[in-house]
Amino acid sequence: MQYYTHPKTGEQLSRLGLGCMRFTKKGTSIDQEKAEREMIYAIEHGVNYFDTAYIYPGNEVVLGKFFAKGWRSKVNLATKIPHYKIKTLADLERIFAEELERLHTEYIDFYLMHMLPSTETWDRLKNLGVDTWLEQKKAAGIIRHVGFSYHGGTHNFKALIDAYDWDFCQIQYNYIDEHAQAGREGLLYAHSKQIPVIIMEPLKGGRLANKLPKEAVQAFNTSGKKRSPAEWGLRWLWAQEEVAIVLSGMNDLSQLEENIRIAALPRQEMLEESDYPLYTRATAAIRRDAKIDCSACGYCMPCPKGVDIPVVFRCYNNLYAEGWYIGMKEYMMCTTFKPVVSNAGQCIGCGKCEKQCPQGLPIRAHLKTAQKKLETPIYHIAKGVSRLLFKF
Repeated sequence: MQYYTHPKTGEQLSRLGLGCMRFTKKGTSIDQEKAEREMIYAIEHGVNYFDTAYIYPGNEVVLGKFFAKGWRSKVNLATKIPHYKIKTLADLERIFAEELERLHTEYIDFYLMHMLPSTETWDRLKNLGVDTWLEQKKAAGIIRHVGFSYHGGTHNFKALIDAYDWDFCQIQYNYIDEHAQAGREGLLYAHSKQIPVIIMEPLKGGRLANKLPKEAVQAFNTSGKKRSPAEWGLRWLWAQEEVAIVLSGMNDLSQLEENIRIAALPRQEMLEESDYPLYTRATAAIRRDAKIDCSACGYCMPCPKGVDIPVVFRCYNNLYAEGWYIGMKEYMMCTTFKPVVSNAGQCIGCGKCEKQCPQGLPIRAHLKTAQKKLETPIYHIAKGVSRLLFKF
């Protein structure tokens, strides 16, 4: 495992971090035993940075049960506070206390303002005394580092970097999003300020791992190098000295094995100059096939009317990336052939999802487009049959 040295504290942090949002579900809850096996494997192979958040359903509780078995001291723990839930300092204190209880810990190593969008929002929080509260917690050793996660444009990101003495930050960044959101410009700016940058969505919700169009896969294969699409995505990130840690939502031992193997390589061995044109070709192929640029992060959920928004968008994209039959079959299986449907037609246009979307997607418009394309007469016949079957 390669490690990143924090420029201010000298701490050694694994270049690969475990993103805990995508733990495997067992029924409606997280599979605790499977998650623990994966966490133990990660720790035993050098991963010492785990990332979770208050709003990830059941996630902090799973980590807390694991830490209660004696693993807490092995991990640099990052979790997040949803800034939009803070109306008073009492709200912040209550949520933080709940997080400590969930996580079975007395301190947080890396504490983030979750999805902080702008300096205006940060000013609102400062007016409530949040900055003073954070400094008091740091002085007491209850919070060791303060940062923020971000989805938005480069301008606002750079302004936020300058708005406070942050210890680190977290952005979405991958070879498709090189110039989107904070982008490479933001990455370089934070690095110039000696603020470590943690990378989330390195494979864009798995799209860059196992959902590439054939032309993109073929582009990488012309190199003659036996690398999976995921490995190409991760190598692109670790080749950049400005990247501190890459978070990966690993929920299978094979994923852990592959990512840990790659993270053990020195930065200079990640890519050769001849590799970079392959990313350009792959990116062109990906952008041609994807109609909705959704990362499947799930922040838009739950929908008040039960629409499974990430699944709807994935199926819609698959119509173009993998063909009509596959996209339609997946849509019917994943949204309609169930006791409670979760298709695009359930949307009432309330807009709650758009307020939470880190990508700023026009979700309601996209749902209408997806509904028009997917919910055809054939779909409605199949839906009627499925309703009869479930009634029977």
